Amino acid sequence: MVPAPQTPAHTHGSIVIDLSSPILPPGFFAAPAPVLARQLIGARLLVDGVGGTIVETEAYDSTDPASHSFSGPTARNAAMFGPPGHAYVYRSYGMHWCLNLVCGPVAGGAVLLRALVPEDGIPLMRERRGPVPDRDLCRGPGRLCQALGVTVAHDGLPLDAPPFHLIPGPAEGMGEGAVVAGPRIGITRGADTPWRFSLRGSRFLSRPARG
Repeated sequence: MVPAPQTPAHTHGSIVIDLSSPILPPGFFAAPAPVLARQLIGARLLVDGVGGTIVETEAYDSTDPASHSFSGPTARNAAMFGPPGHAYVYRSYGMHWCLNLVCGPVAGGAVLLRALVPEDGIPLMRERRGPVPDRDLCRGPGRLCQALGVTVAHDGLPLDAPPFHLIPGPAEGMGEGAVVAGPRIGITRGADTPWRFSLRGSRFLSRPARG
């Protein structure tokens, strides 16, 4: 008797990660930051099997005075000047890690992940985040990184290989007009640039969408 084919998977702790799902190819990240930031809404991100659907992003590139890459390469932002399709992780206000996806046809572009819907590995998210409502597990870039276990150790890692698993969207039920564009959050320079993208009506956004 021929044994049944097995679904490719690996295990991280008690979480079984299905590796048969399609992933976003490296070429997907060659898009300019604002284009990619919009396209990522509805995609799913897993880090060692923990994650969910992306519902809020922000775009930055080297022409943008609000971007870390605006003044050129440094030790901190080196990943932004590397090849597209890698992670850029930095510390915000000395407190929180923030995860960005490096992109663009030219160096210096990245998309900040601001919020996602917690769907996979929720018990582990709760261990990492403490006694907070599930709505607040991944609502905001710092909370998102804490819930997914993202730290500076992930800086520069390729996004098409473990521990990352990016699954193409859009999310079920997304139609025309589902993605809202508006001003970014928490910056002064370039604050009016409409490079924040979010899923209309999502209750998991870091802040309500305008636009």
